[in-house]
Amino acid sequence: MATEDIYSLAGKYCQLEQDASNKEFIQNLCKEKNNKQLEALVRKPLTFGTAGLRAEMGPGFSRMNGLTVIQASQGLCEYLLENDPEVKTKGVVIGHDHRHHSESFARLTAAIFLSKGIRVIYYHKFVCTPFVPFTVNQYKTSCGIMITASHNPKQYNGYKVYWSNACQIIPPIDKGIANKIEENQIPWLWDEKMVDDPKYANLVLDPYDEVIQKYQSCIGSLASYKEDNQNTNVKFCYTAMHGVGLPFARKSFESFGFKPFEEVDQQIEPDPDFPTVEFPNPEEGKGVLDLSIEKANATGATVILANDPDADRLAIAEKQKDGTWYSFTGNQIGVILGSYTWEKFKNTGKKIAMVNSTVSTKMLEKIAKVENFHFEETLTGFKWIGNKAIDLRKEGYTVPFGFEEAIGFMCGEFINDKDGISALALVAELAAQLAKKNMNIFDYLNSLYKKYGYFMCNNYYFICHEQDVINAFFDNIRYGDEKQPSDNPSYDYKLNYPKEFGGKKVCYVRDLTIDYDSATPDHKARLPTSKSSQMITFKLDSNDCAITLRTSGTEPKIKYYIELSGESKEDAEKELKVVFDGMISALNVRKYNLLK
Repeated sequence: MATEDIYSLAGKYCQLEQDASNKEFIQNLCKEKNNKQLEALVRKPLTFGTAGLRAEMGPGFSRMNGLTVIQASQGLCEYLLENDPEVKTKGVVIGHDHRHHSESFARLTAAIFLSKGIRVIYYHKFVCTPFVPFTVNQYKTSCGIMITASHNPKQYNGYKVYWSNACQIIPPIDKGIANKIEENQIPWLWDEKMVDDPKYANLVLDPYDEVIQKYQSCIGSLASYKEDNQNTNVKFCYTAMHGVGLPFARKSFESFGFKPFEEVDQQIEPDPDFPTVEFPNPEEGKGVLDLSIEKANATGATVILANDPDADRLAIAEKQKDGTWYSFTGNQIGVILGSYTWEKFKNTGKKIAMVNSTVSTKMLEKIAKVENFHFEETLTGFKWIGNKAIDLRKEGYTVPFGFEEAIGFMCGEFINDKDGISALALVAELAAQLAKKNMNIFDYLNSLYKKYGYFMCNNYYFICHEQDVINAFFDNIRYGDEKQPSDNPSYDYKLNYPKEFGGKKVCYVRDLTIDYDSATPDHKARLPTSKSSQMITFKLDSNDCAITLRTSGTEPKIKYYIELSGESKEDAEKELKVVFDGMISALNVRKYNLLK
């Protein structure tokens, strides 16, 4: 099929676009014959996936703008009308953060659903992302929509969808919505005022005050030591990273009985330009936390609690006895919170289960084995963690905690997504309890290492822009240098995975691209599989060692995750180098020119 002329595509965009400045921008590019920029802006439409939409804002089919938001909303609306007969009465939740155009996008979204007679719970105020799935749960709505780009730079925005179970959507729902978006490209209407029109008052509800009280109450139910929290001498410092977290963080602290935390003045109020940080991602560690450290040092605070801009994630740093600051990784926080949660639940008589993603640390799994509670791992992303927690609860388990290494933590059973607001209160409570024993959080982490093994990671990536090379690299891993015919029709060639890495034997292989798992009776994987992405995991027969390689869905990267345990940090570092060097050799990394 012939590729459509770029000027024809630009013309179609301008016919649909009702934002004068966006339309004019594309028209000027046509006049200037700026084909390169036109190709970038209008050739490839935004792809709706399990994460919804996320892209830079601007004109064109490939950017976040009023038109692409309306198209996404129309597709989602049609999908709901077709698949949920009660959607008009159950309704949808719509929330937004403080980013440029977020409120406009939320209003345009609301109008689409109102135009079809669907009830809309619409938050006029900025809300944190966890507030939307929490509301879906409270009101049993058909879905929830959050307009946010989380911790991305200021030029980005996004459109995140939660289903009726208050989890992010999973396949095949995303495909069904994407198909409906394609069928509904022409705007039904373009109206930012409809949500405030008295004619639609019977369809619009804004229960912000009521829901924030319920949210605060649910978070408060996680507290075990309110009196100790009230009386602790530990001082905390909080940054919202120019985002929307402050009112929610304050109420979270209050619900646990704490005195107010110190606030990083330059970052505490919502600011869509994120003036003090280029990347408003607290996961980046000390560089992003410079102002927090400055404020903490000035006020005597010893624990920093940092939300990302939409407050669904949490980073922490702690002042050590020698005056230096230690920033914890997402894996370390996950293990700390997982262990603390187990301490709270171990004597309740309940069947406890915890969950983390397959690229997160294996240390929580080790704790589960030693302490004898149930553990499951999932694919990367909270859409899988939340849905797995729901499945486990149906089996009679209490699932009080789940996490992924990218500083995302699910605390309690009232929310099925990551929530940096409830997590910060739990971290603070742990710090207060440890202070009574003359310990800090870093001491606690080291006590866990001493008990369960010193787990250390080497997580990074290889850059590769050629898809053919990526495919050849992974095929070489699974089939070897000389491909042999397979006697199993499920596989293209005879499987021939590496047998060792750095002298350490491979005892387990899982390949989610071709649906292979060496440990299951039928050799079929128990996790969801996908032929469109590459993901292979190896486990070695010593040091709890696991290696995962996977492709990135959004970047030209082959990501690798190596983790193992040792009796000490030095032992673990030494073993990690042996395994890394062994991986480079066993996987023929140099042959594919990936070490650039």
